[in-house]
Amino acid sequence: MNASLGRVLGTFLVGVAAAFVLAGAAPAAHPQSKVLVVEFDNDVNPVTQDYLVDEMRRGARDGYAAVVIEMDTPGGLGTSMRAIVKEMLAVRVPVVVYVAPSGSSADSAGAVIGEAADVLAMAPQTNIGSSTPISSTGSNIGSDLRKKVVNDAAAYIAELAREHGRNADKAEAMVRDAANYGAREALDTNVVDVIAPSVPALLDQIDGRKTVPKGFVLDTADAEVERVQMSFWKRALDLLIDPNVIALMLSVGLLGIVVELWNPGLILPGTVGAISLIIGLYGLQVLPVSVAGVLLMLLAAAFFVAEAFVASYGALTVAGGITFVLGALLLFDPAGDAYQISIWTAIGIAAGLALLLGVALSRVVKARRYPVEVGVGQLVGDEAVVRREGWVAVSGELWRARTPDGRPLVPGEHMTVESVEDDLELVVGSPNPTERD
Repeated sequence: MNASLGRVLGTFLVGVAAAFVLAGAAPAAHPQSKVLVVEFDNDVNPVTQDYLVDEMRRGARDGYAAVVIEMDTPGGLGTSMRAIVKEMLAVRVPVVVYVAPSGSSADSAGAVIGEAADVLAMAPQTNIGSSTPISSTGSNIGSDLRKKVVNDAAAYIAELAREHGRNADKAEAMVRDAANYGAREALDTNVVDVIAPSVPALLDQIDGRKTVPKGFVLDTADAEVERVQMSFWKRALDLLIDPNVIALMLSVGLLGIVVELWNPGLILPGTVGAISLIIGLYGLQVLPVSVAGVLLMLLAAAFFVAEAFVASYGALTVAGGITFVLGALLLFDPAGDAYQISIWTAIGIAAGLALLLGVALSRVVKARRYPVEVGVGQLVGDEAVVRREGWVAVSGELWRARTPDGRPLVPGEHMTVESVEDDLELVVGSPNPTERD
Protein backbone atom coordinates (compact mmCIF):
# COMPACT_ATOMS: atom_id res chain seq x y z
CA MET A 1 0.00 0.00 0.00
CA ASN A 2 2.76 2.38 0.95
CA ALA A 3 4.77 1.33 -2.09
CA SER A 4 1.77 1.94 -4.36
CA LEU A 5 1.18 5.36 -2.85
CA GLY A 6 4.83 6.19 -3.28
CA ARG A 7 4.70 5.28 -6.98
CA VAL A 8 1.65 7.48 -7.54
CA LEU A 9 3.23 10.40 -5.73
CA GLY A 10 6.45 9.98 -7.69
CA THR A 11 4.57 9.95 -10.99
CA PHE A 12 2.70 13.13 -10.00
CA LEU A 13 5.92 14.94 -9.13
CA VAL A 14 7.55 13.88 -12.38
CA GLY A 15 4.53 15.19 -14.30
CA VAL A 16 4.63 18.54 -12.51
CA ALA A 17 8.34 18.87 -13.20
CA ALA A 18 7.82 18.04 -16.86
CA ALA A 19 5.09 20.65 -17.10
CA PHE A 20 7.41 23.33 -15.72
CA VAL A 21 10.17 22.30 -18.11
CA LEU A 22 7.84 22.47 -21.11
CA ALA A 23 6.46 25.81 -19.98
CA GLY A 24 9.95 27.23 -19.70
CA ALA A 25 10.91 25.86 -23.10
CA ALA A 26 7.84 27.33 -24.83
CA PRO A 27 8.66 30.43 -26.91
CA ALA A 28 7.57 33.79 -25.57
CA ALA A 29 4.72 35.52 -27.38
CA HIS A 30 6.11 37.43 -30.36
CA PRO A 31 5.30 41.16 -30.08
CA GLN A 32 3.51 42.65 -33.07
CA SER A 33 5.86 44.65 -35.26
CA LYS A 34 5.07 48.19 -36.41
CA VAL A 35 5.52 49.67 -39.87
CA LEU A 36 5.55 53.40 -40.62
CA VAL A 37 3.85 54.31 -43.93
CA VAL A 38 4.92 57.75 -45.14
CA GLU A 39 2.53 59.23 -47.71
CA PHE A 40 4.43 61.18 -50.37
CA ASP A 41 2.39 62.58 -53.27
CA ASN A 42 4.40 65.67 -54.05
CA ASP A 43 7.46 66.78 -55.97
CA VAL A 44 10.99 66.43 -54.63
CA ASN A 45 12.14 69.73 -53.14
CA PRO A 46 13.84 70.98 -49.95
CA VAL A 47 10.57 70.92 -47.96
CA THR A 48 9.63 67.36 -48.93
CA GLN A 49 13.26 66.38 -48.43
CA ASP A 50 13.06 67.43 -44.77
CA TYR A 51 9.75 65.60 -44.43
CA LEU A 52 11.07 62.28 -45.76
CA VAL A 53 14.40 62.49 -43.92
CA ASP A 54 12.69 63.25 -40.62
CA GLU A 55 10.28 60.32 -40.99
CA MET A 56 13.05 57.86 -41.91
CA ARG A 57 15.03 58.94 -38.85
CA ARG A 58 11.92 58.57 -36.69
CA GLY A 59 11.43 55.07 -38.02
CA ALA A 60 14.96 54.12 -36.99
CA ARG A 61 14.75 55.90 -33.63
CA ASP A 62 11.38 54.46 -32.59
CA GLY A 63 12.10 50.86 -33.54
CA TYR A 64 9.78 50.39 -36.52
CA ALA A 65 10.20 47.15 -38.47
CA ALA A 66 10.27 49.16 -41.71
CA VAL A 67 9.50 52.55 -43.21
CA VAL A 68 7.32 52.40 -46.34
CA ILE A 69 7.36 55.51 -48.54
CA GLU A 70 4.10 55.40 -50.51
CA MET A 71 5.19 57.43 -53.52
CA ASP A 72 3.51 59.32 -56.34
CA THR A 73 5.84 62.02 -57.68
CA PRO A 74 6.72 63.74 -60.98
CA GLY A 75 10.30 64.24 -59.76
CA GLY A 76 11.95 67.45 -58.69
CA LEU A 77 15.28 68.93 -57.68
CA GLY A 78 18.43 66.86 -58.05
CA THR A 79 20.00 68.30 -54.90
CA SER A 80 17.05 67.28 -52.74
CA MET A 81 16.92 63.86 -54.43
CA ARG A 82 20.55 63.14 -53.55
CA ALA A 83 20.04 64.25 -49.96
CA ILE A 84 17.11 61.82 -49.63
CA VAL A 85 19.13 59.00 -51.22
CA LYS A 86 22.08 59.56 -48.86
CA GLU A 87 19.81 59.38 -45.83
CA MET A 88 18.07 56.29 -47.21
CA LEU A 89 21.40 54.50 -47.65
CA ALA A 90 22.64 55.46 -44.19
CA VAL A 91 19.56 55.06 -41.98
CA ARG A 92 19.45 51.91 -39.83
CA VAL A 93 15.93 50.79 -40.67
CA PRO A 94 14.63 48.99 -43.80
CA VAL A 95 13.20 51.54 -46.25
CA VAL A 96 10.61 50.36 -48.77
CA VAL A 97 9.55 52.58 -51.67
CA TYR A 98 6.05 51.63 -52.82
CA VAL A 99 4.76 53.35 -55.97
CA ALA A 100 1.07 53.50 -55.15
CA PRO A 101 -1.89 53.72 -55.34
CA SER A 102 -2.78 52.49 -58.84
CA GLY A 103 -2.36 55.25 -61.40
CA SER A 104 0.65 56.73 -59.60
CA SER A 105 4.17 57.11 -60.96
CA ALA A 106 7.73 57.56 -59.78
CA ASP A 107 9.26 59.74 -62.47
CA SER A 108 12.63 61.39 -62.78
CA ALA A 109 14.05 61.94 -59.26
CA GLY A 110 11.39 59.61 -57.85
CA ALA A 111 12.80 56.69 -59.86
CA VAL A 112 16.30 57.34 -58.51
CA ILE A 113 14.99 57.43 -54.94
CA GLY A 114 13.18 54.16 -55.62
CA GLU A 115 16.37 52.43 -56.78
CA ALA A 116 18.06 53.48 -53.52
CA ALA A 117 15.40 51.71 -51.40
CA ASP A 118 16.00 48.40 -49.64
CA VAL A 119 12.85 47.13 -51.36
CA LEU A 120 11.29 48.76 -54.44
CA ALA A 121 7.65 47.82 -54.96
CA MET A 122 4.86 48.96 -57.26
CA ALA A 123 1.11 48.71 -57.28
CA PRO A 124 -0.55 47.42 -60.47
CA GLN A 125 -1.12 50.07 -63.16
CA THR A 126 1.73 52.29 -62.06
CA ASN A 127 4.94 53.27 -63.85
CA ILE A 128 8.52 54.29 -63.13
CA GLY A 129 11.31 55.99 -65.08
CA SER A 130 11.91 59.04 -67.33
CA SER A 131 14.91 60.18 -65.32
CA THR A 132 16.84 62.11 -67.98
CA PRO A 133 18.10 65.44 -66.54
CA ILE A 134 16.00 68.29 -67.96
CA SER A 135 17.25 71.28 -65.97
CA SER A 136 19.23 74.13 -67.37
CA THR A 137 22.32 72.23 -66.34
CA GLY A 138 21.49 69.42 -68.71
CA SER A 139 19.28 70.44 -71.61
CA ASN A 140 19.68 73.78 -73.32
CA ILE A 141 23.46 73.76 -73.17
CA GLY A 142 26.43 72.57 -75.18
CA SER A 143 26.66 68.88 -76.01
CA ASP A 144 29.87 68.27 -74.03
CA LEU A 145 28.47 69.55 -70.75
CA ARG A 146 25.19 67.76 -71.37
CA LYS A 147 27.08 64.53 -71.89
CA LYS A 148 28.81 64.96 -68.54
CA VAL A 149 25.52 65.58 -66.73
CA VAL A 150 23.77 62.60 -68.34
CA ASN A 151 26.73 60.29 -67.74
CA ASP A 152 26.83 61.29 -64.08
CA ALA A 153 23.09 60.67 -63.59
CA ALA A 154 23.23 57.36 -65.48
CA ALA A 155 26.16 56.06 -63.42
CA TYR A 156 24.42 57.16 -60.22
CA ILE A 157 21.15 55.30 -60.82
CA ALA A 158 22.90 52.25 -62.29
CA GLU A 159 25.12 51.88 -59.23
CA LEU A 160 22.13 52.15 -56.91
CA ALA A 161 20.28 49.46 -58.86
CA ARG A 162 23.33 47.16 -59.03
CA GLU A 163 24.08 47.41 -55.31
CA HIS A 164 20.46 46.50 -54.51
CA GLY A 165 20.45 43.46 -56.80
CA ARG A 166 18.40 45.01 -59.60
CA ASN A 167 18.87 45.45 -63.35
CA ALA A 168 21.48 48.19 -63.72
CA ASP A 169 21.16 48.37 -67.54
CA LYS A 170 17.41 48.97 -67.42
CA ALA A 171 17.87 51.54 -64.66
CA GLU A 172 20.54 53.32 -66.72
CA ALA A 173 18.16 53.41 -69.70
CA MET A 174 15.75 55.48 -67.58
CA VAL A 175 18.38 58.25 -67.71
CA ARG A 176 19.98 57.84 -71.12
CA ASP A 177 16.82 57.03 -73.10
CA ALA A 178 14.14 58.41 -70.74
CA ALA A 179 12.81 54.83 -70.54
CA ASN A 180 9.66 54.32 -68.53
CA TYR A 181 8.32 50.96 -67.36
CA GLY A 182 4.90 49.80 -66.27
CA ALA A 183 4.66 47.70 -63.13
CA ARG A 184 4.58 44.32 -64.91
CA GLU A 185 7.47 45.11 -67.21
CA ALA A 186 9.47 46.57 -64.34
CA LEU A 187 9.02 43.36 -62.34
CA ASP A 188 9.81 41.07 -65.31
CA THR A 189 13.03 42.97 -66.08
CA ASN A 190 14.11 43.20 -62.42
CA VAL A 191 13.79 46.97 -62.22
CA VAL A 192 11.61 46.54 -59.11
CA ASP A 193 11.33 43.77 -56.54
CA VAL A 194 7.62 43.32 -55.85
CA ILE A 195 4.16 44.07 -57.21
CA ALA A 196 1.45 44.31 -54.55
CA PRO A 197 -2.09 45.71 -54.70
CA SER A 198 -2.07 47.16 -51.18
CA VAL A 199 0.16 47.89 -48.21
CA PRO A 200 -0.98 44.82 -46.19
CA ALA A 201 -0.34 42.58 -49.22
CA LEU A 202 3.08 44.18 -49.69
CA LEU A 203 4.04 43.61 -46.05
CA ASP A 204 3.01 39.94 -46.29
CA GLN A 205 5.02 39.44 -49.50
CA ILE A 206 8.27 40.95 -48.24
CA ASP A 207 8.12 39.32 -44.80
CA GLY A 208 11.30 37.31 -44.16
CA ARG A 209 13.12 38.90 -47.10
CA LYS A 210 16.81 39.73 -46.59
CA THR A 211 17.66 43.11 -48.05
CA VAL A 212 20.73 43.85 -50.17
CA PRO A 213 23.20 45.35 -49.37
CA LYS A 214 22.26 46.21 -45.76
CA GLY A 215 21.28 42.66 -44.84
CA PHE A 216 18.07 43.48 -42.93
CA VAL A 217 15.66 40.57 -42.44
CA LEU A 218 12.15 41.99 -42.75
CA ASP A 219 9.56 41.17 -40.12
CA THR A 220 6.44 42.76 -41.56
CA ALA A 221 3.70 40.09 -41.75
CA ASP A 222 0.54 41.23 -39.94
CA ALA A 223 2.41 44.34 -38.78
CA GLU A 224 0.61 47.26 -37.20
CA VAL A 225 0.54 50.07 -39.77
CA GLU A 226 0.88 53.73 -38.81
CA ARG A 227 0.32 56.32 -41.57
CA VAL A 228 1.75 59.83 -41.61
CA GLN A 229 1.20 62.79 -43.92
CA MET A 230 2.90 66.12 -44.36
CA SER A 231 1.93 68.51 -41.58
CA PHE A 232 -0.02 71.68 -42.27
CA TRP A 233 3.14 73.72 -41.68
CA LYS A 234 5.13 71.65 -44.18
CA ARG A 235 2.36 71.98 -46.75
CA ALA A 236 2.31 75.75 -46.20
CA LEU A 237 6.07 75.93 -46.74
CA ASP A 238 5.71 73.74 -49.82
CA LEU A 239 3.14 76.19 -51.19
CA LEU A 240 5.42 79.15 -50.51
CA ILE A 241 8.17 77.72 -52.72
CA ASP A 242 5.85 77.48 -55.71
CA PRO A 243 7.52 79.74 -58.33
CA ASN A 244 4.23 81.42 -59.24
CA VAL A 245 3.53 82.20 -55.56
CA ILE A 246 7.08 83.55 -55.16
CA ALA A 247 6.60 85.86 -58.16
CA LEU A 248 3.26 87.05 -56.77
CA MET A 249 4.76 87.74 -53.31
CA LEU A 250 7.66 89.66 -54.82
CA SER A 251 5.28 91.78 -56.92
CA VAL A 252 2.98 92.52 -53.96
CA GLY A 253 6.04 93.42 -51.88
CA LEU A 254 7.28 95.77 -54.61
CA LEU A 255 3.87 97.39 -55.03
CA GLY A 256 3.44 97.94 -51.29
CA ILE A 257 6.85 99.57 -50.92
CA VAL A 258 6.35 101.80 -53.96
CA VAL A 259 2.96 102.98 -52.67
CA GLU A 260 4.52 103.68 -49.26
CA LEU A 261 7.27 105.72 -50.94
CA TRP A 262 4.65 107.74 -52.80
CA ASN A 263 2.54 108.29 -49.70
CA PRO A 264 4.74 108.10 -46.59
CA GLY A 265 2.86 107.40 -43.41
CA LEU A 266 0.16 105.08 -44.77
CA ILE A 267 1.89 102.20 -42.93
CA LEU A 268 -0.41 99.41 -44.21
CA PRO A 269 0.99 99.21 -47.78
CA GLY A 270 4.55 99.26 -46.47
CA THR A 271 3.82 96.58 -43.86
CA VAL A 272 2.07 94.26 -46.32
CA GLY A 273 4.80 94.89 -48.86
CA ALA A 274 7.59 94.07 -46.42
CA ILE A 275 5.92 90.83 -45.27
CA SER A 276 5.26 89.75 -48.87
CA LEU A 277 8.82 90.56 -49.86
CA ILE A 278 10.22 88.45 -47.01
CA ILE A 279 8.00 85.51 -48.01
CA GLY A 280 9.17 85.84 -51.61
CA LEU A 281 12.81 85.98 -50.53
CA TYR A 282 12.29 82.76 -48.56
CA GLY A 283 11.35 81.00 -51.79
CA LEU A 284 14.37 82.50 -53.55
CA GLN A 285 16.57 81.16 -50.77
CA VAL A 286 15.17 77.61 -51.05
CA LEU A 287 15.07 77.16 -54.84
CA PRO A 288 18.08 77.53 -57.16
CA VAL A 289 17.83 80.78 -59.11
CA SER A 290 19.44 82.33 -62.15
CA VAL A 291 21.67 85.35 -61.60
CA ALA A 292 20.36 86.90 -64.83
CA GLY A 293 16.79 86.45 -63.63
CA VAL A 294 17.54 88.09 -60.27
CA LEU A 295 19.24 91.07 -61.96
CA LEU A 296 16.31 91.56 -64.32
CA MET A 297 13.85 91.46 -61.40
CA LEU A 298 15.91 94.07 -59.53
CA LEU A 299 16.01 96.23 -62.66
CA ALA A 300 12.23 95.96 -62.98
CA ALA A 301 11.86 97.08 -59.36
CA ALA A 302 14.16 100.04 -60.05
CA PHE A 303 12.04 101.07 -63.05
CA PHE A 304 8.82 100.93 -61.02
CA VAL A 305 10.30 102.93 -58.13
CA ALA A 306 11.85 105.51 -60.48
CA GLU A 307 8.40 106.17 -61.99
CA ALA A 308 7.45 107.82 -58.70
CA PHE A 309 10.22 110.40 -59.02
CA VAL A 310 10.82 110.84 -62.75
CA ALA A 311 8.25 112.29 -65.15
CA SER A 312 8.49 109.57 -67.83
CA TYR A 313 4.76 109.60 -68.62
CA GLY A 314 4.52 105.83 -68.10
CA ALA A 315 7.62 104.79 -70.08
CA LEU A 316 9.42 103.51 -66.99
CA THR A 317 6.34 101.53 -65.93
CA VAL A 318 6.16 99.82 -69.32
CA ALA A 319 9.90 99.10 -69.21
CA GLY A 320 9.49 97.69 -65.70
CA GLY A 321 6.65 95.41 -66.81
CA ILE A 322 8.61 93.99 -69.75
CA THR A 323 11.73 93.51 -67.62
CA PHE A 324 9.65 91.81 -64.92
CA VAL A 325 8.28 89.24 -67.40
CA LEU A 326 11.75 88.43 -68.76
CA GLY A 327 13.20 88.16 -65.26
CA ALA A 328 10.36 85.92 -64.06
CA LEU A 329 10.81 83.51 -66.97
CA LEU A 330 14.55 83.22 -66.31
CA LEU A 331 14.44 83.35 -62.51
CA PHE A 332 14.10 79.62 -61.73
CA ASP A 333 15.69 78.24 -64.90
CA PRO A 334 18.32 76.21 -62.94
CA ALA A 335 15.54 74.38 -61.05
CA GLY A 336 14.25 72.68 -64.20
CA ASP A 337 10.93 72.62 -66.02
CA ALA A 338 8.96 71.60 -62.93
CA TYR A 339 9.82 74.91 -61.25
CA GLN A 340 9.15 77.50 -63.92
CA ILE A 341 6.89 80.53 -63.64
CA SER A 342 4.00 80.33 -66.08
CA ILE A 343 4.38 82.92 -68.83
CA TRP A 344 0.72 83.89 -68.38
CA THR A 345 1.25 84.34 -64.66
CA ALA A 346 4.27 86.56 -65.35
CA ILE A 347 2.37 88.64 -67.93
CA GLY A 348 -0.65 88.93 -65.63
CA ILE A 349 1.44 90.11 -62.68
CA ALA A 350 3.37 92.59 -64.83
CA ALA A 351 0.16 93.98 -66.34
CA GLY A 352 -1.42 94.26 -62.89
CA LEU A 353 1.62 96.11 -61.54
CA ALA A 354 1.67 98.48 -64.49
CA LEU A 355 -2.07 99.15 -64.19
CA LEU A 356 -2.03 99.74 -60.42
CA LEU A 357 1.07 101.90 -60.57
CA GLY A 358 -0.39 103.80 -63.53
CA VAL A 359 -3.63 104.54 -61.63
CA ALA A 360 -1.68 105.53 -58.53
CA LEU A 361 0.62 107.76 -60.55
CA SER A 362 -2.29 109.52 -62.26
CA ARG A 363 -3.85 110.25 -58.87
CA VAL A 364 -0.56 111.62 -57.57
CA VAL A 365 -0.21 113.90 -60.60
CA LYS A 366 -3.82 115.04 -60.22
CA ALA A 367 -3.33 115.75 -56.53
CA ARG A 368 -0.27 117.87 -57.25
CA ARG A 369 -2.32 120.14 -59.52
CA TYR A 370 -4.59 121.22 -56.67
CA PRO A 371 -3.65 123.38 -53.70
CA VAL A 372 -3.09 121.76 -50.36
CA GLU A 373 -6.40 121.22 -48.63
CA VAL A 374 -5.12 121.14 -45.08
CA GLY A 375 -4.01 123.84 -42.61
CA VAL A 376 -5.61 126.64 -40.67
CA GLY A 377 -5.72 128.80 -43.79
CA GLN A 378 -8.62 126.71 -45.00
CA LEU A 379 -10.75 128.05 -42.14
CA VAL A 380 -11.14 131.40 -43.84
CA GLY A 381 -14.72 131.77 -45.04
CA ASP A 382 -16.09 129.09 -42.71
CA GLU A 383 -18.97 129.76 -40.36
CA ALA A 384 -18.11 130.40 -36.72
CA VAL A 385 -20.60 130.22 -33.84
CA VAL A 386 -19.79 132.24 -30.74
CA ARG A 387 -19.80 130.05 -27.65
CA ARG A 388 -18.66 132.63 -25.12
CA GLU A 389 -16.70 135.81 -25.13
CA GLY A 390 -13.42 135.26 -26.95
CA TRP A 391 -14.24 131.74 -28.16
CA VAL A 392 -15.99 130.46 -31.27
CA ALA A 393 -16.73 126.98 -32.65
CA VAL A 394 -15.60 126.21 -36.21
CA SER A 395 -16.22 122.75 -37.70
CA GLY A 396 -16.70 121.30 -34.23
CA GLU A 397 -13.50 122.82 -32.79
CA LEU A 398 -13.11 125.73 -30.34
CA TRP A 399 -10.88 128.63 -31.40
CA ARG A 400 -9.89 131.88 -29.75
CA ALA A 401 -11.43 134.71 -31.72
CA ARG A 402 -11.98 138.49 -31.87
CA THR A 403 -13.74 140.95 -34.13
CA PRO A 404 -11.75 143.33 -36.36
CA ASP A 405 -13.03 146.40 -34.48
CA GLY A 406 -12.91 144.90 -30.98
CA ARG A 407 -16.67 144.60 -30.71
CA PRO A 408 -17.70 142.03 -28.05
CA LEU A 409 -18.80 138.61 -29.23
CA VAL A 410 -22.32 137.60 -28.30
CA PRO A 411 -22.85 133.88 -27.45
CA GLY A 412 -24.95 132.15 -30.11
CA GLU A 413 -24.07 134.70 -32.77
CA HIS A 414 -23.09 133.30 -36.18
CA MET A 415 -20.02 134.90 -37.73
CA THR A 416 -17.69 134.32 -40.65
CA VAL A 417 -13.94 133.67 -40.30
CA GLU A 418 -12.13 136.50 -42.09
CA SER A 419 -8.51 135.65 -41.29
CA VAL A 420 -6.19 133.66 -39.01
CA GLU A 421 -3.60 135.48 -36.94
CA ASP A 422 -0.06 134.16 -36.45
CA ASP A 423 -0.92 133.12 -32.91
CA LEU A 424 -3.81 131.03 -34.31
CA GLU A 425 -6.44 133.51 -33.14
CA LEU A 426 -9.33 133.90 -35.56
CA VAL A 427 -10.62 137.24 -36.75
CA VAL A 428 -14.37 136.96 -37.24
CA GLY A 429 -16.94 139.39 -38.48
CA SER A 430 -19.69 139.95 -40.99
CA PRO A 431 -22.43 138.12 -39.09
CA ASN A 432 -24.05 135.36 -41.11
CA PRO A 433 -27.44 136.65 -42.27
CA THR A 434 -29.13 133.35 -41.33
CA GLU A 435 -28.46 133.57 -37.61
CA ARG A 436 -29.74 130.74 -35.46
CA ASP A 437 -30.23 130.61 -31.70
